[in-house]
Amino acid sequence: MTMLFALVTAVCLLIGGAFAIVGALGILRFPDVYTRMHSASKAGTLGSGFCLLAVAIWAPDFSVTTRALAGVLFFLLTAPISAHLLARAALIAGYAPVSAGRPGDVSSTLCPPDRANELPVGEEHRSV
Repeated sequence: MTMLFALVTAVCLLIGGAFAIVGALGILRFPDVYTRMHSASKAGTLGSGFCLLAVAIWAPDFSVTTRALAGVLFFLLTAPISAHLLARAALIAGYAPVSAGRPGDVSSTLCPPDRANELPVGEEHRSV
């Protein structure tokens, strides 16, 4: 039984480490703040979640397992909300997405490329 726990823990750590590396590469390689934020929030949440899940599986004490699972739940609840709020603040501040202006792109309606840097900080973008 201990061998099974060790194997599952090792797999969770490898998956978590892989997601963390992919998230870090996404931060380095993606072109704008929105895609970088997406990479950091999604891959970072999964990476830390799998690592905390490995701790929950391997820990002999119930209190450690409970805290690790609470950490996973905390990451799952807070990372998407904080990424959304940061993206909204960046859009309001005037940072235009790289894909702004392509046909069918929602961001071209929210932040037109010709007005991306004209709006003062704090002014809400409204769809036309």
